[in-house]
Amino acid sequence: MSAAAAVPAHDDTRARRNVAVLVLAQAVLGAQMPMIFTVAGLAGQMLSPNPCWATLPISMMVLGSMTAATPLSALMARHGRRAGFWSGTLAGALGAAVAAFGLSRGSFTLFLLGAFLAGIYQSAQGFYRFAAADTASASFRPKAISWVMAGGLASAIIGPQMVKVTADALPVAFLGTYLAVIAVNVAGASLFLFLDIPAPPGRAGGEPPGRSRGAMLRDPAIAVAMICAMVSYALMNLIMTSTPLAVVGCGYAKGDAADIVSAHVLAMFIPSFFTGHLIARFGAPLIVGTGLAILAAAGAVALTGVDLEQFYAALILLGIGWNFGFIGATTLLSAAHAPEERGRIQGINDFVVFGGVTAASLASGGLMNCSGAGVIAGWQAVNLAMLPFLVLAGGSLIWLVLRPRD
Repeated sequence: MSAAAAVPAHDDTRARRNVAVLVLAQAVLGAQMPMIFTVAGLAGQMLSPNPCWATLPISMMVLGSMTAATPLSALMARHGRRAGFWSGTLAGALGAAVAAFGLSRGSFTLFLLGAFLAGIYQSAQGFYRFAAADTASASFRPKAISWVMAGGLASAIIGPQMVKVTADALPVAFLGTYLAVIAVNVAGASLFLFLDIPAPPGRAGGEPPGRSRGAMLRDPAIAVAMICAMVSYALMNLIMTSTPLAVVGCGYAKGDAADIVSAHVLAMFIPSFFTGHLIARFGAPLIVGTGLAILAAAGAVALTGVDLEQFYAALILLGIGWNFGFIGATTLLSAAHAPEERGRIQGINDFVVFGGVTAASLASGGLMNCSGAGVIAGWQAVNLAMLPFLVLAGGSLIWLVLRPRD
């Protein structure tokens, strides 16, 4: 039984209304993600006692996402999506406030705590794509997921431009950016008043509870979907986390770093206008494979040099590859479980995904600042680190496609 089996194929009125709300949430609330990713590494470099720890704030944020994934999934399974999304905005505002206080005090420890709390918002945002599928028919599901991800297009424009305005607006660098993040969370929380996604119904006596966690993880489609989602997101994070450090380290301005991140985030979400159609036509496995190939191309371009044009090209390819790989893997996962299983498997999936992203962001700072003779050597090390994980994801996807069917 698929996740959309209970939804009539001809009636997606509720789903379309929910998608509209989630697109706005992705656009408004999602703006804080490019803001934080642009400045967190630079602020960490400013506050940390060791340059190898510059990207630790981003790692803490992703660790917060990983830690929150399973509890948030359970909360939404019991009380509905709205409760989980409001919890995320509260955590996002609180995390930004603690990070701002840490900046004002020059405290790296407080800044890390704020980053961890902000990660709870990031985890909640990750469930927007699953929420889009909750009330959608099987035919509308890939488009719903893709359109919600496309909401990030606005956030890709809003976030980096807000960084330009706020990064040096106050005497303490980046303090204004984190105060703006608080405002974004407060303003965006009201959007979820218009969300209409019922909580999963309670299980009637004698009704099968769905598969155990172990049985679901042994499902080839679920296992490969999780591997490909983790690799796509982790490698995107690995490169994006080091990009502002590499750009500024090569002598370019903070504004250049913000513009490159903006181009990258635009590339992450612009394809979403047609990714769902491509998945519906060609199937999720082919789109995931295409995404992995584009991620490999991004690494290859980054290894050719450190001119601004090469940074732009590599980060644009990185965004497109993430889009195809991550949305395709999400679609593959959403079609492989029943409605009564979604609370468990979606939480496990995001725990695994953000676990990989945590490891990638931790590795990013060390590879960038402490693995070579300088900035260029560090940037090359970051990009070369992509290779074994692309082989892992690509190999698992080929195995899924070629394995004998029952």
